[in-house]
Amino acid sequence: MSFLLGIDLGSSSVKVSLVDADSGQCVTSAHWPENEAPIKALQPGWAEQKPEDWWSYFKQALAKLSSENCKLSTIKAIGISYQMHGLVCLDKDLQPLRDAIIWCDSRGVPYGEKAPLPGNFTASKLAWVKEHEPELFDKIRYIMLPGDYLAMRLTGTPATTACGLSEMMLWDFPKETLCSEMIDYFGFPRDIIPPLVPTFGEQGLVSDAVAQELGLKADTPVTYRAGDQPNNALSLHVLHPGEIASTAGTSGVVYGVQKYTDTISQSRINTFLHVNHTLGLMHCINGCGILNSWLKHNVVADLSYNQIDDLAATVAVGSEGISIIPFGNGAERVLENKNIDASVHGLNYNRHSRAHLLRAAQEGVAFAFMYGMELMGDIKEIHAGHANMFLSPIFRDTLASVSNATIRLYDTDGSVGAARGAGLGAGIYADEDEAFTSLRQLATIEPRNDYSAPLKEAYRRWKQILENQLKTK
Repeated sequence: MSFLLGIDLGSSSVKVSLVDADSGQCVTSAHWPENEAPIKALQPGWAEQKPEDWWSYFKQALAKLSSENCKLSTIKAIGISYQMHGLVCLDKDLQPLRDAIIWCDSRGVPYGEKAPLPGNFTASKLAWVKEHEPELFDKIRYIMLPGDYLAMRLTGTPATTACGLSEMMLWDFPKETLCSEMIDYFGFPRDIIPPLVPTFGEQGLVSDAVAQELGLKADTPVTYRAGDQPNNALSLHVLHPGEIASTAGTSGVVYGVQKYTDTISQSRINTFLHVNHTLGLMHCINGCGILNSWLKHNVVADLSYNQIDDLAATVAVGSEGISIIPFGNGAERVLENKNIDASVHGLNYNRHSRAHLLRAAQEGVAFAFMYGMELMGDIKEIHAGHANMFLSPIFRDTLASVSNATIRLYDTDGSVGAARGAGLGAGIYADEDEAFTSLRQLATIEPRNDYSAPLKEAYRRWKQILENQLKTK
């Protein structure tokens, strides 16, 4: 039996999965740390993590697989999914010069607005470093995304991908090359961009020293890497125009695929090169599952997430007038890079309890999804993994009903998708259809008629509050 290793480098943890290369089934998974990884916020709107910690988390997660008597030496290929838009700055010895500035950091917003670019993407963050840390900037040999850093630690080979450059906002879509115009605009040296490798295909080989340290076979190829949202779409077999993938973890995402055109318009929806070089359109909500997590730790610490759902279900649809605006995790592109923070509206001390807050939070996140989906056109189906907020009947019923879209939930996640992507990149699978024959649908959620009227009114109220707030920013 041979295996494919999938790695999902998130901001909360690093998850690894072993997939049977023949059957496509996940054999075992593990993640580290067991509790959420820390995010350093030295100032409001900042968010940083140590790249060295990601490597440590990966090693500890992989060690958990080894402890379950899995033969890591039988792994044939490795795939990597990673948190998007982070900035890792490496010196000439390929050592980090500073903590990584991660996806939800909004310090680059002013630089992005002038470009114009999304303010929390990699190029804008590097512009901030250039201005505020010039001595450090001068020492940069390469900039990398989080997944590039992890691949480099495995192989010793610095590299990135065209898809990665598109999420940095440094890809020229019409010319299909590094965007010289943006490099020149910011005054970045061209040679700080690592060499390009294909999204699918050999990207480097596990070094002898790393193989010995981790129990892998030397020269095992890394054959796939992609940002977490394009990878999530791959995991859900979303590769063709009109298909939609979604996640609702710390951040929430609706990711659609369109045909590639040479006309890329700037809007409140993010545009990327998808893993198969179609066009990926993404609506991201930074304040998604993190709102649920904040409420759990600060309001209902005595309850599990299942108990939170049960308590929220005691409240009627619409939360009896409470509206929660969930954008409390940095600037949001759908709000034109404005940071309006999270807020609670309509709270009545004599009517409302913590149960109302819990339901209003889930509805507020679903409404944030809907607010961006309205910009993406008519969406009939949403594909998602059976995980995070999609485990909540309240959230998924609310999202299906407010959007009037069918939700299909699948038994997969980012690490399993990355493993199957590795199989494609290694040539173990002939094509995408073969790689995903084992993808299993778990549930279908249809819009609920009994939710229609109260949700329509609740969303109208929520949207009016949001738009009033935006007028003051």
